[in-house]
Amino acid sequence: MAAKLVKGNSKFVRVAAAQYQFDQLETLDDWRLKIAQWVKDAADGGGDLLMFPEYAAIEQASALGTAVFGNLQSTLREVSRLEQERVDFHRELAVEHKVHILVGSGPSLGEDGKYYNQAHLISPSGSSGVQSKLMMTPFEVEWGICAGDRIQVFDTDLGRLGIAICYDIEFPLIARAMACSGVELILVPSCTERISGYHRVRTGAMARALENTIAVVSSPTVGEALWSPAVDMNCGAAGFYVPAEAGVSDTGILMQGEMDKPGWVLGEFDLAALEKTRKTGEMRNFTDWVRQPGESDMSPCHIDVINLRE
Repeated sequence: MAAKLVKGNSKFVRVAAAQYQFDQLETLDDWRLKIAQWVKDAADGGGDLLMFPEYAAIEQASALGTAVFGNLQSTLREVSRLEQERVDFHRELAVEHKVHILVGSGPSLGEDGKYYNQAHLISPSGSSGVQSKLMMTPFEVEWGICAGDRIQVFDTDLGRLGIAICYDIEFPLIARAMACSGVELILVPSCTERISGYHRVRTGAMARALENTIAVVSSPTVGEALWSPAVDMNCGAAGFYVPAEAGVSDTGILMQGEMDKPGWVLGEFDLAALEKTRKTGEMRNFTDWVRQPGESDMSPCHIDVINLRE
């Protein structure tokens, strides 16, 4: 089973983040062959944790005919029906290659008859957990995707992990709740159409790493999929982020992929160094959070409006 690589006082986690391009596939077997090859390549390259991006599951619709992939509601319905098979297939690969896999998220039909955007995390033993996206973008609201209402954190042999799906990482209280629950690394699967969207996610990821003295890694979709009304245009690059601290990273960026280039980006976090930085770093962002003016029940903020009008 994959585990943290310990060197002296260091604990390294090797993450392979996919810059994933959608293909228009003929059959679901073609999709399985593609995913199996991607997983093998990343595992052979040394990844302990393999990340696929938000809405990567939509690629399956391309193998189901024009009536499905050309219609948004049909895409959501049919890809949702494949959810369990899709997760089970990734489970087989995780066990075979002895890696953790964050399955590309996709629509999931809940017992309430509503769709949710869910990402499954699978361990090398085959055990799994799931996180629903919590903050819906305007286009997801138009699609009829609903927000989840629970934050899950995952104890693994790599450390305690959290998942913030795309837009979720732009809201500090979500990551804060994870960090206060002991999360050491937040996984951010993303799907953004424009470079502006990529930079929003990137900025959020860097800010959450700084605020909480933790590691954050993002995995995007890239390229065109003009056959799909859902994921036709995709822009981004994988990123590995930590707080900008001496001895950790001068910029807060450990590694970035090449913009819009399909493939894996492999990076490594030293979680022990980040834990030490929380206590002995240049700044104390994690512990000083409660000192912010306006923090509920901790430091009430009284706002005075000063009139400078003539």
